Amino acid sequence: MAERVYPADSPPESGQFSGNFSSGEFPRKPAPPPSTYVIQVPKDQIYRIPPPENAHRLQYLSRKKPNRSNCRCCFCSFLAVVFTIAVLAGLSFSVLYLIYRPEAPKYSVEGFSVSGINLNSSSPISPRFNVTVRSRNGNGKIGVYYHEVGSSVDVYYNGVDLCNGVLPAFYQPAKNVTVVKLKLSGSSKIQLTSGMRKEMRNDVSKKTLPFRLKVKAPVRIKVGSVKTWTMIVKVECDVTVDKLTAPSRIVSRKCRHDFDLW
Repeated sequence: MAERVYPADSPPESGQFSGNFSSGEFPRKPAPPPSTYVIQVPKDQIYRIPPPENAHRLQYLSRKKPNRSNCRCCFCSFLAVVFTIAVLAGLSFSVLYLIYRPEAPKYSVEGFSVSGINLNSSSPISPRFNVTVRSRNGNGKIGVYYHEVGSSVDVYYNGVDLCNGVLPAFYQPAKNVTVVKLKLSGSSKIQLTSGMRKEMRNDVSKKTLPFRLKVKAPVRIKVGSVKTWTMIVKVECDVTVDKLTAPSRIVSRKCRHDFDLW
C-alpha cells in the first residue's frame, strides 16, 4: 500500500506564538504549504509497460513488421528484374527485326488430284489424294526447319475429313523455294450420305469440286547460328478441281497461314 507523506504542521493561528520568549527565541516563520505530494510505491508493485500478458504480442509485432518490409522489398526487386528482362528482350527483338527483316514463308498448292471416290455405289469409299505444296522462303538470312513429328495434313469436303497424313521433315534455307509432294490416303470405311453423294455429283457436273487442305507443321527458325524454340505453322488452302479422277485440273486455289509462337 502506498504511503503518503503529509505536509508539515500548519502554522499557529493568529495570536499564538511558539517558542520561549524568556530564552530569547522568536517565533519561526510558518513554512509555506508544499505544492506537490510525494507518493512512494513499493518496488514489488512497479508495473512494466507493456504488462507481462501483452509482452509476447509486442514481441510478435516487432518481428512481423520487418518481415513485411522485407517481403515488399523482395517483391519490388522481382518486378524490377522482370521489367528489365522484358525491356532487354524487346530491344533485342527490335534490333534483330531491323537487321534481318523477317517475313513469313508463302505457301501455295501446285497440284491436286483425287481418286478412289465412286459416286455410283453406296459402298464405303477409300479416297486418295496426290497434293503438291510449294513453299517460298523469301528471307535473306533466315532458314526454316520443318519437323515431321507433330505435323498433320488433312483434306476435307464440306467438313468431312476424307484423308490424312504427315509432312516430311526438311530444311528450307534462305531465299529458297521447296516443293513437297504428298500422297494421302483415307480410311476404307468412309461412308458418304446420300445427300453428300448427290452434292458431289452436282459439283462434278459443274466441274467445280471444292476441297479444303489443312496443314499443321512444327517449325524452328534459324537466324545465323541460333535456332528458336518450336513454333506451329498452320496453312489452310481452299482448292477447287474439275473432276474426281486423275489427272485433275485446279480451277481455283487460295491459301492463308498463321503462326502460333508458343
